[in-house]
Amino acid sequence: MGKHQQDKTKTLPVVNKDTVPGQDILDLFKVTFPDELYGDELDLHEYVQAVKADLYERAYTKAFDSSKKRVAYCCRWSPSRAVAYSSLFASLKPVKNVLQCKNPDDDDEEYDSESDDDTQEITKQLENLDIDPICSNVLCIGGGAGGELVALASIFAPSRDYNSKFSADKKDMKCSRMNVQVVDIADWSDIVERIDDSIKSNWLRSQSDNFDISFKHADILSLTAEQLNLSSLNLITLLFTTNELFMENKAKSIRFLQKLNAQCSSGTYLLIVESAGSFSHIEVGSKKFPIQFLIDTILQGKRGEEADGNWTLVGMDDSIWYRCDEKFDYRLKLENMRFFYRLYKKK
Repeated sequence: MGKHQQDKTKTLPVVNKDTVPGQDILDLFKVTFPDELYGDELDLHEYVQAVKADLYERAYTKAFDSSKKRVAYCCRWSPSRAVAYSSLFASLKPVKNVLQCKNPDDDDEEYDSESDDDTQEITKQLENLDIDPICSNVLCIGGGAGGELVALASIFAPSRDYNSKFSADKKDMKCSRMNVQVVDIADWSDIVERIDDSIKSNWLRSQSDNFDISFKHADILSLTAEQLNLSSLNLITLLFTTNELFMENKAKSIRFLQKLNAQCSSGTYLLIVESAGSFSHIEVGSKKFPIQFLIDTILQGKRGEEADGNWTLVGMDDSIWYRCDEKFDYRLKLENMRFFYRLYKKK
């Protein structure tokens, strides 16, 4: 990717026309966790501090070893993550297309319709072809804390045709759908269920049946390709999870990425996001490597040999910011985020 393209994305937009507004994203957390956010402030603060201390020590398993810690993390950090992820997803065309249940490689921005009548006529002709709707399959690795799920839904929800549910034409009732599988080593099942309920009751409503979330409490490094349905996936996300995997077991983490090389279908997208800076370095033997260098090598091959690799790098930035709008209203502090990302496409 050229320098000019990379510089344009140094700061993500606060809002995007294709997503639920940022304040509405924050409000979803308010209605999902009202007792925790507006109840005993000292109790929530105590568990937030406990999680913060564990994360500082990189004791990831300990940080999420109780339901109160998990809720505290979700209330304190997931809202910031959700608005940032939403902006990032919407800024990456293939990711946005998957979440809108479109062909990931479509570039509809190149089409400049002469009028709304043209658009309606094309839509009608496509409907007459009776093509089966697109089903998007997404795997979120380490996405139990909810920020990622809310971000996915913030793009899926505005793309829905809410009139189709009540159409007399059976063709109009054939709606595209999204299946999201969340795998996490901590038991976030209660959090995922609460967020899923809020997404459906507040955003999706009549389209709720077309957004399916399943949670698997498991170590991703121990699951088989069949258990993860790797061959059927359109998008895999590893958001602030890769460091944790490598700290848990470097050898298994490398084998897991190699499993993606072998089992994912052509056209699958893989999005990896991690903290920018010295935090994201991995020790291999006596040497330290930036984690993005290690990932690139496993997925693409050695430098100079990328043409023979399993994945093509289609988007990247080594340091990009998301800064929250100062007008955002939320009970707890919102964090600005600086991170790197890599978006790969399976050959």
